[in-house]
Amino acid sequence: MTLHASHDGGALVLTQGRLTLREQLPADAAQLAEGKPARLTWIDGVPGEGTIGAASMTVASAAVGVYCGGWGLFAITRTEDGTALGGAGFHGPPDEGAVEIGYDLSVSGRGAGWATDAARALCQWALAQPGVLVVQATTEPGNRASQAVLERVGFLRVADRGELWAYELTSPPA
Repeated sequence: MTLHASHDGGALVLTQGRLTLREQLPADAAQLAEGKPARLTWIDGVPGEGTIGAASMTVASAAVGVYCGGWGLFAITRTEDGTALGGAGFHGPPDEGAVEIGYDLSVSGRGAGWATDAARALCQWALAQPGVLVVQATTEPGNRASQAVLERVGFLRVADRGELWAYELTSPPA
């Protein structure tokens, strides 16, 4: 499926079929970091814990002057009505050809393939950017749902780091 990239008010927007990923710039991320909706209608009323944590990372990177547009948090939204289902994004800009992704869904957004769609779109976009050679992700050994997301996208498990399993994707997602 074709991935369309555009910008809205300076924020990167990635659309692929039923999924739209809307970059959360530092001002909106600051709202999300406080558990506020940040101009989004959330399926469960407010963002989830993982999204709040990722928003805090965006705010912190902006505060020290290292925020890099396009390489932070995105709201996972339904294309049809804009309802926010969770957050996904990058842990920062590329470093030596590698980027790391993460994702979090609200309880009501789980089990319908949204995390897989979001991970796939992020990976497709990232691997098309100059200098990006690998997309990385980690999961806890007991988080079978997250492992299944990565496997469906085409990631391979490359290391067991005790409390985390490491995955990598070097070619366009499945």
